[in-house]
Amino acid sequence: MNRTEFIVTTAIILFVAFCLGWFANWLIHRFTRVSQADVDQLERMSQELHEAEETRDQAITYLQQREAELTNQLAQTEAELSAAMEGLREARHEAEELRAYLERQGHA
Repeated sequence: MNRTEFIVTTAIILFVAFCLGWFANWLIHRFTRVSQADVDQLERMSQELHEAEETRDQAITYLQQREAELTNQLAQTEAELSAAMEGLREARHEAEELRAYLERQGHA
């Protein structure tokens, strides 16, 4: 094999290797390309996720407000119950004092 044949053979081998590499690259990009439908679907999913997060935030805010209202109402109810129990205690004490007074008046 002389020098010219070696150069031609090497050039052919390099050209075939280049063509195979180019074809492999084309195949990879062909199968991994993202279609417009996929991009649209991702956009729609992103929008739905954003809306769901906003709805969640609104629900959390509503629940926090409702919890504050209920806590306030519970505190008021407990205060009213405490006042009513204190009034009942005083009324029982007065009733006991009146019974004792009536018993003393009846025996005297």
